[in-house]
Amino acid sequence: MTSFYDQLTPFYHLVYPDWNASVRRQGEQLSALIAAEWPGSKKVLDVSCGIGTQAIGLALQGLSVRGSDLSEKEVERAKREASQLEVAVDFSVCDMRGALAHHGPGFDAVLSCDNSLPHLLTDEDLLVAFREMAGCISIGGGCLVTVRDYEKEERGKNLVKPYGVRIENGYRYLLFQVWDFEGQLYDLTFFFVVENLEAGEVKTHAMRSRYYAVSTSRLCELMEQAGLKNVRRLDGVYFQPVLVGTRAA
Repeated sequence: MTSFYDQLTPFYHLVYPDWNASVRRQGEQLSALIAAEWPGSKKVLDVSCGIGTQAIGLALQGLSVRGSDLSEKEVERAKREASQLEVAVDFSVCDMRGALAHHGPGFDAVLSCDNSLPHLLTDEDLLVAFREMAGCISIGGGCLVTVRDYEKEERGKNLVKPYGVRIENGYRYLLFQVWDFEGQLYDLTFFFVVENLEAGEVKTHAMRSRYYAVSTSRLCELMEQAGLKNVRRLDGVYFQPVLVGTRAA
């Protein structure tokens, strides 16, 4: 997984048609969700921050944000992106399964967005992650997760997921994924075909990882097992299904 994101780092923003606009939009959406679920929240932790898409967006909304990720290269880029946008976010390298020892308790909200949790390939690892996240949350604060709705995804081999074409700085990028399922797990290859429009040269980059096509209902069960209360799924408020749960006394 670390290798996958290390290789993806320089291309990550291309996943979105307009990354900067996505940062601001997601920050607005997530801050509204946090305010609605846990009013008065100020201190937020993102345990799978990537290059800072959500963490920076939340900081732009005035929240105090810490972010961590397993990929050192992504964390380095997240720091650069935050600096360019002139927001303060405390970024560091950490496996979410060790979040409590690394970050400590006292956060109003802890989040993991953009389908990061399904990189953990067993229910046991997911439960560890949820317990760590819950441990970082103050009483009355909450956990927010966004994931793919795998119950709506086709199963099989050679499944192509197009992301489209991007043009940037004289280069054209064609992005697509190919999925190969084995039971509840699938191998993903993310292809970036890069064309130098002036020279006519083409290079292809392929990054590979494995995911657990875990259902949102199973994730909700695991959140409850981790001690979170009022766990439920929210639809239509973000580009992926949102799962929320609150740490009770």
